[in-house]
Amino acid sequence: MTHRVMALSTIFLFLLISTSNAIDPCTSPPSQSDGSDLSILHIYSPCSPFSPPRPTSWFNTVLNMATKDPNRVTYLSSLVSQKTSVPIASGQQILQTANYVLRVKLGTPGQLMFMVLDTSSDTAWVPCSGCTGCSSTVFTPTTSSTYQSLDCNEQRCTQVRGQSCPATALGPCFFNQSYGGDSSISASLVQDSLRLALDIVPNYAFGCINAVAGGSIPKQGLLGLGRGSLSLISQTVPLYNGIFSYCLPSFKSYYFSGSLRLGAASQPKIIKTTPLLQNPHRPSLYYVNLTGISVGKKLVALPIDILTFNPSTGAGTIIDSGTVITRFIEPVYAAVRDEFRSRMNGTITSLGAFDTCFDTEVNPAAPLVTLHFSGMDVVLPVENTLIHSSATPLACLAMASAPNNVNSVLNVIANLQQQNHRILFDLVNSRLGIARENCN
Repeated sequence: MTHRVMALSTIFLFLLISTSNAIDPCTSPPSQSDGSDLSILHIYSPCSPFSPPRPTSWFNTVLNMATKDPNRVTYLSSLVSQKTSVPIASGQQILQTANYVLRVKLGTPGQLMFMVLDTSSDTAWVPCSGCTGCSSTVFTPTTSSTYQSLDCNEQRCTQVRGQSCPATALGPCFFNQSYGGDSSISASLVQDSLRLALDIVPNYAFGCINAVAGGSIPKQGLLGLGRGSLSLISQTVPLYNGIFSYCLPSFKSYYFSGSLRLGAASQPKIIKTTPLLQNPHRPSLYYVNLTGISVGKKLVALPIDILTFNPSTGAGTIIDSGTVITRFIEPVYAAVRDEFRSRMNGTITSLGAFDTCFDTEVNPAAPLVTLHFSGMDVVLPVENTLIHSSATPLACLAMASAPNNVNSVLNVIANLQQQNHRILFDLVNSRLGIARENCN
């Protein structure tokens, strides 16, 4: 009898430990056989090292984060392929405004960094020891046995945006870049080992930041998942074959844990897709063909060419992980908003970035919004269409107009609308897939 009790106790202890490990949201999922599966964390997650004050409500969180969107959208609209030089001002403090971060390790032995996931950037960069204006967490090149600086005569130096090399092409490869619309970095191009879950990418080229300016530079760096030659996807073609997907967790989930899957393994077998479009003037961005928008069952009336992709002007629609709420150019948003408002009873109010807020007691049900793409329709659930106040019976349409300026030609499908969906990027077959999935 004693042996039986001891055996049952051992089994119970094993199950308890296994269960604890299985539900630990701060532990990265194991690597898949043919690709990596990494946890995606929101900045307000308890698993995040940045430890900001926990927001009083997810409603206020979205309101605060959305204030940065206009700068972000203006920045995306201004991206062009030619090289630019950005002045650097030293000594400014960095504010953490990133949305989603990944755990990675750089160097040998690996140094843990929490880098921002950004689908509209290419070059990765991290703050390095000696950086002016950087946070206290930096990458230390001198302790890595695989670290190497890259010179101006390296082909990869010619591929980085904003590079600055002498006419002789001798010396280290330095570059300046803007980020987020109000910030900039000065960095040198280097290479080292990058560890993603259990995979190691040798000789990964990234920027070692020497100085920063502005309030949008991520504290521990950025991992670019764009389409350019220096992006993670381009540098790991032999390993992941140009295929990745992510599932962004809802802001409402306490632990905010999602996943990034790299490579063909474990990607959805059945998923609706739309072609990816290539813009040579904005080569980093993931353009798709948005053909229409429905509110409820009614297709919103829009001029026939207002959503048309135009490589020359940059007009069209992109998928972006760094913008919080979806932004349509003004005439598109106005038409969607007006159709949505026509179905609401009572007074319509504004709050922050949101101009269509209503009383949920007067309007207990709101119409669904459907995004029509070439080859697929995406019906947004209520949680991807509205944000609800936890203090009052108030909800707001979680979309807004793009900044109205000379570059206002770009529609941006943002991360609030992507949450709890698996977004598949397949560069081999030039397609983007979207499937409903519980990311939390």
